[in-house]
Amino acid sequence: MKLNIVPARTGLTWVKLGITTFVKQPLAMAGLFFMFMAMLSVATLVPFIGAALALALLPAATLGLMAATQEATKGKFPMPSILISAFRAGQQRLRAMMVLGALYAAGFMALMGISALVDGGQFASLYLVGGKITEELVLQDSFQMAMWVAMALYLPLSLLFWHAPALVHWHGVSPVKSLFFSAMACYKNFGAFTVFGLAWTGVFVLAAIVVSLIATLLGNPMLATVAMFPVALVIVAMFFTSIYFTFRDCFPETDEPLAGEPA
Repeated sequence: MKLNIVPARTGLTWVKLGITTFVKQPLAMAGLFFMFMAMLSVATLVPFIGAALALALLPAATLGLMAATQEATKGKFPMPSILISAFRAGQQRLRAMMVLGALYAAGFMALMGISALVDGGQFASLYLVGGKITEELVLQDSFQMAMWVAMALYLPLSLLFWHAPALVHWHGVSPVKSLFFSAMACYKNFGAFTVFGLAWTGVFVLAAIVVSLIATLLGNPMLATVAMFPVALVIVAMFFTSIYFTFRDCFPETDEPLAGEPA
């Protein structure tokens, strides 16, 4: 598997491409992102296995958004059906994506299990099952420690799966090998991914500052709280749009047609 090594400044380019691609087709990309969120939310409603099912669907759903971005870069309007690209790529790749989803769900549940050793499972239960967030709970040292442990463990997990769905779908790589290649791509392009993460953090902070300033100028501080939620959703949608470009630049393109397109 050939891997491209890119300069650190490429991370900023990925962010710019994610934003500009979203802006060119805001209705399509925003609509697909909200459908993506809705699909995972519906999955969590399944009794007993809802949380695990949503986690298992995340790689395939993320691939759908990457495929939508790919279509947008070609000047095409991504249709809603593109979100299920992973399920239309043939039995072999469908099975591989299902295995990948199972591995992701298992890995996430394992890190939550480790965090549960810190606070008795309060953070894990709140995250996976839901419940009431109280000030007393959040201020507990054990709860905060469990949250930081989960966040620290999630970083390597996310890097393992960052490119994995795309490698399985577009390059036909086996699930286990896709995890290895994904981790190597992130490691070899550590500078670019660091810039990428810092740039997106900067975008979010800048948006929060702008919203707060506007609310202050309008004399309505509560407006900042209300307005920040939709603004944050749009930024997250732009972030997911940018993920495709991190894959495109790290790995050579394949001539294989997108699932659902004629060869």
